[in-house]
Amino acid sequence: MCGITGFIEWNRDLTSDLDLVLSMTSCLENRGPDAQGTWISGPIAFGHRRLSVMDPENGAQPMVIYEEDAVFSIVYNGEIYNAPELRDELQRRGVSFRTHCDTEVLLQAYIQWGPDCISRLNGIFAFAVWDSVRNHVFFARDRLGVKPLFYSQISGTFIFGSEPKSILKHPKFEPVIGPEGLAEIFVIGPARTPGHGVYQNMNELKPGHAMIWSRSGLRSYAYWKLEAEPHGDNVEETASNIRKLLQDTMDRQLISDVPVCTLLSGGLDSSALTALAVDYYKRTGQGQMHTYSVDYVDNDKHFKAHSYQPGADAPWIKRMVEELGTEHHWITIDTPELVDSLPDSTIARDLPGMVDVDSSLLLFCREIKKGATVAISGEAADEVFGGYPWFHREELLGAGTFPWSIATDLRASLLSPEVRDWISPEKYVAKRYSEAVNEAPKLEGESEAAARMRVMSYLNITRFMPTLLDRKDRMSMGAGLEVRVPFCDHRLVQYVWNVPWEIKSTGDREKGILRKALEGILPEDVLYRKKSPYPKTHNPGYLHAVKEQMLQILDNPASPILPLIDSAKIRAIAASPESSSHLPWFGQLMSGPQLFAYLTQVNHWLIKYQVAIR
Repeated sequence: MCGITGFIEWNRDLTSDLDLVLSMTSCLENRGPDAQGTWISGPIAFGHRRLSVMDPENGAQPMVIYEEDAVFSIVYNGEIYNAPELRDELQRRGVSFRTHCDTEVLLQAYIQWGPDCISRLNGIFAFAVWDSVRNHVFFARDRLGVKPLFYSQISGTFIFGSEPKSILKHPKFEPVIGPEGLAEIFVIGPARTPGHGVYQNMNELKPGHAMIWSRSGLRSYAYWKLEAEPHGDNVEETASNIRKLLQDTMDRQLISDVPVCTLLSGGLDSSALTALAVDYYKRTGQGQMHTYSVDYVDNDKHFKAHSYQPGADAPWIKRMVEELGTEHHWITIDTPELVDSLPDSTIARDLPGMVDVDSSLLLFCREIKKGATVAISGEAADEVFGGYPWFHREELLGAGTFPWSIATDLRASLLSPEVRDWISPEKYVAKRYSEAVNEAPKLEGESEAAARMRVMSYLNITRFMPTLLDRKDRMSMGAGLEVRVPFCDHRLVQYVWNVPWEIKSTGDREKGILRKALEGILPEDVLYRKKSPYPKTHNPGYLHAVKEQMLQILDNPASPILPLIDSAKIRAIAASPESSSHLPWFGQLMSGPQLFAYLTQVNHWLIKYQVAIR
């Protein structure tokens, strides 16, 4: 994994701008702590930070290939999991290789097939290729959006980067937020509308999209999207196909020239991937798999079971470690660490985020990085297979809005009257929800109930999942750790999306078809354990700490957040024990404590990034 950045100005020679390219590249150091490279040629300036995973001795970027009078240069972030097959095909076509890394495979694939090469890729990626033959820069992002790519067009300059921070380094870009950006922060956040960069004049290339920047301007297009198709397989056939896809995906994603581990929570998803990883290591003679889990000081004293988190994870982690014989590492985080790292996680995102859910992952990844460079995560299984409560509760299925964020009226009430009038929170959310629903592909002849579940699945894959993938990318890359997400394999996602709900929930269980597919791979008690989300702190000290921070912000007349919020309303919530603890804020894990933490992040972000609002 890496960080990429650069800019293009067709009417200027950028040779004298080396210091600027270096500045834009250096700010991505956490994404690529192993090496830095830049390349400038006429109007093109590329920068790259490298995290060495495949062929560490070679594969430096930007990578340049000269063919007769043609020049091709690439900066790339990601992994191409079918690189061996592509390499073989290219060699049969007469292409010779000087490295063993997938970067060269990707660039040679582009040289051979042009922009159409992306349809052949299986992987997670964001990349830019300068093509002197076509006289354009070609950009692409992986199908599910695991790897990020932001861009901006300002006064004839095209700027891009893995993270907003590299674009913010360019002197032409100003950190300005308008009404849409405020709506994204206060009523959509920590999610984001696909393609929205929050900052004015910043966008993100959407998942499954490519774009071409040439002298005639920008052209963006979708090269992949979910397609609605009839599903002809029965329960047994479906389970078998899912198992085969998952095993093939894991075999591909465990290939690495540096240490690999898995994140193990003891739940269905992480346990399944760990079991498959251990089997792969045994088959390939690679020794013992290392596993990591996270928990919080005194969580056992304060944990209370509820519908979103029915049980503690620790006993199940021990169960799987004993079953699989992994070398396990227990990482424990204390409340002060969580609070103190909120600013770091804001900087990792360049935006307010999932607060302690972010900062705990950042701390967790820093510890993992001490022993591994690549980690396997069970992220996205719930979106793909329908594991969340809102797939199963009628009041959430019929909420008429994003079911992970149902409290738009509460969010609106926290804003100052002027901001409410300016951004129209309820209308903004209704518009974004309507866009998402109307965008979902439809299957002719499908029943109303089946169509509703298809839409719910689409909303989760295209609107909720990107929030968690953002989190996983920024926090892991903030620690220089590559995290791979096998449940985001596009073949698996496309296949499962068309599986009818009655098969997905076979056995009358959430993710029933995944459980069936994993029979014989996991012990039965783990296989049918009730879902439990990513662990969060239950320590009341966290609520106290973030509430006090927020009250200090409210007491400081210089706090930039004050003109944007209703201070009296927030003080009233802080004074109410029930409201402070249980307000619905976002998803399964964010309630009252996270509301206070989120607003403190907004205030810190406004200060740190010197954000102007206009």
